[in-house]
Amino acid sequence: MNNADFRAHAHALVDWMADYLDTLEARRVTPAVTPGDLRRALPAEAPEQGEAFDAIWRDFESLVLPGMTHWQHPGWMAYFPGNASPTAVLGEMVAAALATNVMSWQTAPAATELEQVTLDWLRRLVGLPEGFAGVIQETASTSTLVALLSARERASAGGFGREGAAAPDAARLVAYASAEAHSSVPK
Repeated sequence: MNNADFRAHAHALVDWMADYLDTLEARRVTPAVTPGDLRRALPAEAPEQGEAFDAIWRDFESLVLPGMTHWQHPGWMAYFPGNASPTAVLGEMVAAALATNVMSWQTAPAATELEQVTLDWLRRLVGLPEGFAGVIQETASTSTLVALLSARERASAGGFGREGAAAPDAARLVAYASAEAHSSVPK
């Protein structure tokens, strides 16, 4: 796709996204589909040639969209999708265009420092002590995993990380959670 086509399709998609958000409340929260509906509607083999964007978009609107749960619908109370606000969508667009892997300061100096500054603001807003630090996780599931791994390493003085389940204190490690804990906890 050349830049002129990219620009035209991107503008059309932004208009579609705004229209989607405007009409969200009138949509069904969950789709009226059965397992295999989309699979049966798609070709069994991958296409040999790429398709035009317009054809792909028609398939999206006629085949994919009718099978989607609308997580940002006001009637969807299962999760809290902060990544669906118009502000977050614009941020995602910029992040996708930059295609940066923010793994360390060397791979993304400004992004790393922005995360540190933002977390410092948050620390002060919620009244945590000076020196309290962390990193932003992309989901509750990864946050849960990081918290459990951190607790495991602290409780075993790093022994589990060095020696695995053979660590001297490994057998005494136990995690407790209520039935209301996030669905990632039992996993």
